[in-house]
Amino acid sequence: MKRKNSNYLFYLFILLLLIMSGCSSNDKVSEPEEQKQQAVEEEVELTVSAAASLQNALNEIKEKYTKEHPNVKINYNFGASGALQQQISQGAPVDLFLSAAEDKFDLLVDQGLIDKKKCIDLVGNEIVVVVPKEATLGIKTFKDLTKAEKISIGTPKSVPAGKYAKETLEKLDVWPVVEGKVVYAKDVRQVLTYVETNNVDAGIVYKTDAFISDKVEIVATADKDSHSPIIYPLGVIKNSSHAKEAQQFYEYLHSETSINILEKYGFKKLN
Repeated sequence: MKRKNSNYLFYLFILLLLIMSGCSSNDKVSEPEEQKQQAVEEEVELTVSAAASLQNALNEIKEKYTKEHPNVKINYNFGASGALQQQISQGAPVDLFLSAAEDKFDLLVDQGLIDKKKCIDLVGNEIVVVVPKEATLGIKTFKDLTKAEKISIGTPKSVPAGKYAKETLEKLDVWPVVEGKVVYAKDVRQVLTYVETNNVDAGIVYKTDAFISDKVEIVATADKDSHSPIIYPLGVIKNSSHAKEAQQFYEYLHSETSINILEKYGFKKLN
């Protein structure tokens, strides 16, 4: 009887060992899978510095993209292209740059901060004269800006739209007359606000900015030969801490889906 009990205990002990061994083995197999799953779900934050005129279109693109890539959080830093370029030059942690001017963008390429192989001219734009909806000064052309007491443009050194505006006014020989009337703004959205609130009689903004306001009227569009080409270049910053995700969003930004959204907001397809 004792022999039977001892055999029973021995077999029970062996069975327990086998069960414990199996559990340990399963843990070793599942652990990498769990780590893999955690890696897939880990949230990545991308910082995109972009010209202020792109705000509405990029927000819609962001909404679509994050639905498809829920682990990617996109933080936009909107502003004047010149100011954004200086921030990046000084080491600001940015993953992608979308400028409203080629010269500001090219400075970063020349400094080796943007790879020439990872940049593209995305879309184009136009500049227009806008006036308040109830304006009575009879401003209908760029030359009519001489009738205004105050006009607003972006600061030409840092705001591409301001540079294009000044070039056009110089081309038309209007600049010497209106220079003393100019109220400079930090970006095109501020110009638009000045016109909307009747703080100035007219402003020069991108056509895309005028489209989003129901408080202003477009009265003139600049001839494309009157200023430098308005091109929006896009590039990945070389020292991006999330190079893979930055490249994926870069590719999405020049996909057909994104270009269609940009066109909806008035931007011009380049090819």
